[in-house]
Amino acid sequence: MTLPHALGAALVALSLLPAAPGTAPAGSPDVAAVVAGMSEDELIGQMTWTHVYGSTADDTSMAAENRARYGVDTPAEVVEKYGLGGVLYFAWAGNTDSPEQVAELSAGLQDAAAASSGVPLAITVDQEGGEVSRIGPPATTLPGGMALGATFDPELARAQGEVLGTELAAMGVNVDFAPVADLNTNPANPVIGLRSPGADPDVVAELTAAQVEGLQSQHVAAAAKHFPGHGDTDVDSHTGLPVVAGDALETHLEPFRGAIEAGVDIIMSAHIVVESLDPELPGTLSPRVLTDLLRGELGYTGLVTTDALDMAALKQLPGNPLDDGDIAVLAIQAGSDIHLDSPDVDAAFAGIRAALDSGDLTRERLEESVTRILEWKAARGIWDGGTQPGLDVVGSADHRATATAISERAATMLRNEADVLPLDPATDRILVVGAGSAWPERLTPLLEAEGFAAAELLESGDSPGAGYRSAAAAAAADADAVVVAVDALRVNPAQQALVADLAAGPVPVVTVLAGTPYDLAAVPDGVAGTLASYGAATVNFEGVAAVVSGRVAPTGRLPVEVTAPDGSVVAELGFGLRTTTEVTPAEVAFADPPGTEDDVVTVPDVDGVTYLLDGESVGAGDHRAAGRVVVTAQADEGFHLAMGATARWEHVFDPAGATAAPSEPATGTGTGSLLPTLLAVAAAAVVATLVLTGLRRRRRRAR
Repeated sequence: MTLPHALGAALVALSLLPAAPGTAPAGSPDVAAVVAGMSEDELIGQMTWTHVYGSTADDTSMAAENRARYGVDTPAEVVEKYGLGGVLYFAWAGNTDSPEQVAELSAGLQDAAAASSGVPLAITVDQEGGEVSRIGPPATTLPGGMALGATFDPELARAQGEVLGTELAAMGVNVDFAPVADLNTNPANPVIGLRSPGADPDVVAELTAAQVEGLQSQHVAAAAKHFPGHGDTDVDSHTGLPVVAGDALETHLEPFRGAIEAGVDIIMSAHIVVESLDPELPGTLSPRVLTDLLRGELGYTGLVTTDALDMAALKQLPGNPLDDGDIAVLAIQAGSDIHLDSPDVDAAFAGIRAALDSGDLTRERLEESVTRILEWKAARGIWDGGTQPGLDVVGSADHRATATAISERAATMLRNEADVLPLDPATDRILVVGAGSAWPERLTPLLEAEGFAAAELLESGDSPGAGYRSAAAAAAADADAVVVAVDALRVNPAQQALVADLAAGPVPVVTVLAGTPYDLAAVPDGVAGTLASYGAATVNFEGVAAVVSGRVAPTGRLPVEVTAPDGSVVAELGFGLRTTTEVTPAEVAFADPPGTEDDVVTVPDVDGVTYLLDGESVGAGDHRAAGRVVVTAQADEGFHLAMGATARWEHVFDPAGATAAPSEPATGTGTGSLLPTLLAVAAAAVVATLVLTGLRRRRRRAR
């Protein structure tokens, strides 16, 4: 084992030890004995995770809904009837009204599980950040996956995971069905889109791994989805059966490899047919996908869950009609451990029982999955109840600051004719217009907060009418600039007409792309400025408003490639205009001769770059040093670091005076990664690596 590998693994191990799956805390149950003592129905129950209706465990206000689906009245009774292994929260099911209510529901359902099966629940939610977030304010609203991708910053990804994990833990939620690990490579994708961090496999893998680490550092399980990749589809699996052709599978697997290497607890399957793997069965039902590929080739041994089984895709297999019992059996045979949100739990139970009777399934196969589930519950601290943060962390100022930082770093300048941006808050009057579906009214107060005099003209719906377009063009005469928000410019002729009408006038027009950045291909000539916000939530517009005013310099970069209808490239992946000057930091030198008298760090003199020695700004020249030192470079105001520039150096000076080899730099976009250097820490690194290997032996895969 080399020192770099040892120290790198050690650092990861030390950060993850508190919640590392695979090692049960003291006082955990004898899982083998518990599983052996379960009836077949109890085993099936642990593999069944479904939603319930109601705001508290004993809530009867939605008894009609519970009775129609489950034959009982309250959430607690659903848990007790089936001996559920987990529950899934939705706003439309009355589960997520407020942090206090969610916490009370979670506690009540855990009490119900303790009084019936005796096994604690997985309490789950889809809280991706962005447009799929089942728990709304005051929980922190985040800009979403593609906005995060536009930052290209794994530290922000890790911070996002920590925000989500901390807030969910405070509400008693122990599983987040996030992050989305899909590469969005199809501009027509109707279901992934802005949920994806982008199209670059290495970048998305890094951001996925960082989110996993952030979530699980807060004792909340992450679930990477949707395996083996839902990003190259043009059909929504909620409503139809997507079929993926072509040979790009390896590329789409890369983020899942990253998640596995980060120790992800759960991987969620996709209801898609990948013809190169299995031309007949979707991933959720395919042994070739879940057993041969995921567990075999990728070496994954954590939990596998289906996507929601009430989605339409699984009942649209050509020539192969399936009922809910069939689907449950096939999912187990494929390799899934968890049946998520079956539309007919009774039918799923009956189908599995029948398969056990016929020999199509064995008790041993169920025990295999339930053993994994219970071992995970013990290792994640769910069995012993653990501790959870106070509810004051939900929507805290620090968490909102993280969301704003992502938004400001994500805002991407895609056009800036005649340097129209930034506008001047002291003199420029702005008219805000746009498609109602792009929520321009959320942008207006943010521009006013930046100091602008801003008026707005609004219309509901996604297709601005001719009357509205005429009124907007007339109102523009009283403004110095028009900001127009659109969210479907590439496919919506009415939005195209609105932008074209405004661009034909004498007043500069700035388009804000509140949908996917693929809309850049439809921005007409004559539009002076274009910014991508990667969403239409207020938090997405915070970064845009700051860039429009010049308070924040644009740093976002396209996480996807944008092409024209004829296939020509409009903007490459990574493109983003700047209003600052690019600068590359020069190398830092470490002199570590025999004896400590002359140990120094030599900092170069680079215009536009400030160097920090252990967090303190230092000037150019030699600086005495001892022990471990870290030097970082940051851009001064008016400058930005070149993409891929080395911006972090680390060295440990030898107190014994032996000559040490220079440290290798970390490369990145301003943060870099921790660098292993000295034999002084090698022993500890190796020990920690061995610990990690023991904890993760079944979860790691050499790349």
